[in-house]
Amino acid sequence: MRTSTWVVLGACWPALALAATEQESGAASPDRTITFEASEMMYDPEALAIQAGETVRFEIHNSGALEHEFVIGDAAAQEEHRRMMQEMEGHDHEHGDHGGHDMAEGEHGGSMPAVTVAPGETATLEWTAPRGVSRLEYACNIPGHYEAGMSGEITLQE
Repeated sequence: MRTSTWVVLGACWPALALAATEQESGAASPDRTITFEASEMMYDPEALAIQAGETVRFEIHNSGALEHEFVIGDAAAQEEHRRMMQEMEGHDHEHGDHGGHDMAEGEHGGSMPAVTVAPGETATLEWTAPRGVSRLEYACNIPGHYEAGMSGEITLQE
């Protein structure tokens, strides 16, 4: 991994470490469920307001014909992830059309909560909103998807 990737991940880690830890430990049960629709090229809803410390279960249904991902992170981490996805595009990997990159399988040390959703399928992600952060994004970083408008903003309220 390039040095710039580690710098970006190091900067993002404090904000997302709590979320990843609580998600993996199963210690927190969801406070609410938010249902998402993913299709070409949009998410519904397009923005969220979530309380810091709130545990949310995202249920993401892909009603489109293309594979999508749902990744939570700050703007810098999302940008770095997009760059990595673009670099991987066209490589023959074993994980499907998204270039072999599945953050749910541990890429980036699991620091960015993420799921990949096949067409017609529904995926679930549980996440606890970090404290001390005011804004995050959710995005599909498969090449061309973010650029076509497949992202949204999470406003975190203390």
